[in-house]
Amino acid sequence: MEFHEKLQQLRKKNNLTQEQLAERLFVSRTAVSKWESGRGYPNLESLKYISRLFSISIDDLLSNEELIELAETESHENISKVSILVFGTLDITSLAFLFLPLFGQQDGEFIYAVPLLSHTSISGFLRTIYFVFLTFISIFGVFEIFAGISNNQKGLRIYKPCSVTLYAVTISLFILSRQPYITVILFLLFIVKIILIVQENRIKIRIAPN
Repeated sequence: MEFHEKLQQLRKKNNLTQEQLAERLFVSRTAVSKWESGRGYPNLESLKYISRLFSISIDDLLSNEELIELAETESHENISKVSILVFGTLDITSLAFLFLPLFGQQDGEFIYAVPLLSHTSISGFLRTIYFVFLTFISIFGVFEIFAGISNNQKGLRIYKPCSVTLYAVTISLFILSRQPYITVILFLLFIVKIILIVQENRIKIRIAPN
């Protein structure tokens, strides 16, 4: 008997509805319905609640194969959350680029790196565009971190590709406006993001069922 069948049997044996079980496990009824239909497993914390509630060991709830699958799934989710936190942190640091000497300013035969706010040869319009893009990336990073902390799976799936796309557009802007210093910094951060995505996808493929 598989986990979803055992859970349904235990619930009915104790005369509990899905709503009542969900309340006792501090989860939504949708989560319980998902577990009982075999479309997923509870996390380790919920498994402990189920074990205590029905006085049954986790080993009796899950087979060895199910335990391995659960551990792999939980590991991937943790990696995904760490990845999105790194993404968010990198994005938030973009705000600091407004104040760091990363913008080239020509003075005679020499080019000096100065902060954006101290740059005198950039037009007001272009300065505003720079400010908007870097600020928007930073704000986006706050949402990414919030999604990671709140375990918003839908947000986690959406924010990463959006973050990479936003970085690519911003890098293109600085390339077109001939700002090599900040372009290099952003490109290096962009590479870090790509590496994180590749590594996460490798793990996801490795634990995916055949």
